[in-house]
Parts: sequence; C-alpha cells; structure tokens
Amino acid sequence: MSRKMIFLTLLVLSVFACSNDDDNTMDPIGVTPLDPATAPKVSVDRFSTAAGTLMVRTSANGLPEANEPVNFDSGEPFITQGLAPDGSIVRYYNFDVQPTEPAPIYLFFDQQGNAVENQINLIDVIPGDVGYNDFWQVNRVTVSSDYVANTISNLDDLLMSGFDIEETTTIVNCPVVPQGSTASMRVGSEDTGLHMGWYKDQVVFYFSFFEKILDGGTSNMVPLSPIFVSFNVNPDPNNSDSGPASGFVTEMGTSQTHNVIATLPQDSDYSPLWNVNVYDNADFELVNDLSSAGMANILATGVATVNCPVVFME
Repeated sequence: MSRKMIFLTLLVLSVFACSNDDDNTMDPIGVTPLDPATAPKVSVDRFSTAAGTLMVRTSANGLPEANEPVNFDSGEPFITQGLAPDGSIVRYYNFDVQPTEPAPIYLFFDQQGNAVENQINLIDVIPGDVGYNDFWQVNRVTVSSDYVANTISNLDDLLMSGFDIEETTTIVNCPVVPQGSTASMRVGSEDTGLHMGWYKDQVVFYFSFFEKILDGGTSNMVPLSPIFVSFNVNPDPNNSDSGPASGFVTEMGTSQTHNVIATLPQDSDYSPLWNVNVYDNADFELVNDLSSAGMANILATGVATVNCPVVFME
C-alpha cells in the first residue's frame, strides 16, 4: 500500500473514532426516553436485615419474602389500633423505624412551574440502601422547553443535565414497597394505590400518605411527635423476648392497645414519625388518653422513631 493510501486510511479511522467519542459523550437529554410501563421493575425487600429494625424476616415470624407484595391491611404487625389524645380510637400503619434525616426525591416541572406531564418522580435509594428513608425531601427540577418526559430516569443523568434543582423544605411520607402491595386506609380521600418512580433506570413503587404535608424547616429534618406505648413484657436488655418482640399489650380478646398518640393530623405539630416513649405495662389499665399516659410510670423515652401514619380516627 502506498504512503498516500495509508495516510487516507488513518485519516478516515481518526474521523470515525472522533465521531464515536462524540456519541459516547452525548448529553443525556439526547437519549430515548424510557417507558415506565415496560421498563424493568426494581426488587424491594423491606424486611431484610439491611432494611428492617423492628420488622426483620425470620423463619418464625412469617414476614413476606423479598419483593413479595405486602398486604398492610392484614393486621399485626402492620396495623395497630390505639388511642387519640382524647381517648377515642385511632388506627395507624406500622412502617418500622425511620431516621429523622429525609432522603431526596426529585419532581420535574416546566419553565412555567407546571409538573411535566407523564414524567414520574426520581429517587436514588430504596429500602436496604444507605440513606434510605420513607420520608422524602422534595427537590424541584426545572427542565428545558424541549425536554421529553422520562428522558431522565436516574440521578447521574439528572446531575449531568445542568437543569436547575431547587431544594425545598417540604417533606412527604412515601414508603417504597414491592409491586402489588396494598394499604387501602387513609384519613382523607387521597389515592390509596401505588405510585411509580424511577430508581437507577428501573421503576419503583411507593405509597403516599398525605394526611399531613410536613415542613422540615431550617433543619431539614423530619418533625417528630410523641407516642406512648406498652409491651406485654417490659423492655429488659437481658431478655431478647421483651419489649417490641413481645408485642403491644391489648385489651383481653381484642386488638385494642392503649398506645396513645400525642397529636392528630389536623394539629399543627402532628407528624407520622413518632418518638416512642414506653410506659410500664402495670399501668396499662390506667392509661386511657394523653393525660393519663403522662401520669404513667415511663420506663424509657425516645427509644425509637417509627413511621406510623394515622389512617383512621373514630
């Protein structure tokens, strides 16, 4: 081959290589959007040792397997009947211990401030991941005028897009669960079905509980509200079957506990993230409302923060 032919061949290869490099660094906005209906679905396990605290699967407790739909309406340990501050009946779901630091969730808006039609929200952690929380701090993403819904389906692409991201103080309660899970009770008339979101280019499913939209304020932390509870066996560090493992004390032959919540959804200081205080089970019969709970023998305060949205009020 002549030197001229070798030069031309190398030139063509060089141009081709440069073209490929340009494609590999294509702005994420230039890729084809994903369809949530056909995209892969993420596997979720709320009861693994990595995800659970009070609700960890064992061979004895029968908690659902990984990615098995969860029926939160099936009774204990997923729903509890307790007492309001005035002693009337309330019910709340149990979504286990959650931290006070929310995780970020990203909502997409156009330049006029309207939600981007058909775009689903985006998260970057699921149960078992470091930093996961059922409580999410809302981040508003403002997209360009030519943005196509669901072009962005992972956090890396969002951060590369250059779109404006506004961190708000709004916190929402949206537990991530396996596809097909059910939790049909709410205080208000909100949708009780599952919502879809993006997690690393996969579809994730979550409930929403909007009985109270929370404000993280300047601390950006999930607000807390007190709850007073009593267990069949008072907590004992030397007895692994005491405390939560023994179950709540209930009125004989019923599921009625004397767990007392300090606030209701209509109260300004209500939060579904409850700061747990344990009272002596010897005082169970004496505790019938918030006032009497305050007079009981309190064995421990602030032992956990649990996500228990109120879904029924008498």
